[in-house]
Amino acid sequence: MKLKNRFFALGVFVTLILAGVVSFYASGDPDGLEKVAEEKGFLADATDHGLGDSPLADYGVSGIADDRLSVALAGTIGVFLMLALSTLMFKFLAKRK
Repeated sequence: MKLKNRFFALGVFVTLILAGVVSFYASGDPDGLEKVAEEKGFLADATDHGLGDSPLADYGVSGIADDRLSVALAGTIGVFLMLALSTLMFKFLAKRK
């Protein structure tokens, strides 16, 4: 296996570990924008996003009751979707030259 391919495979592996395992341990505290909205008193005016009921909303997979598994699957699906989209984009851009 070429060094470039090993490096790529290692990068995908590390990304999958971070997205599928470590992400579950991320802070549950509100992010900066939500905290400021709470402090300034306009958090109650917030409305749900139009895609708030999508299959991967709120960093989980809808329909899966186990929180740990739901977050892990959402992270893993996100990694593979971004990998596929970026690969297609780079192949398209490479053909244009």
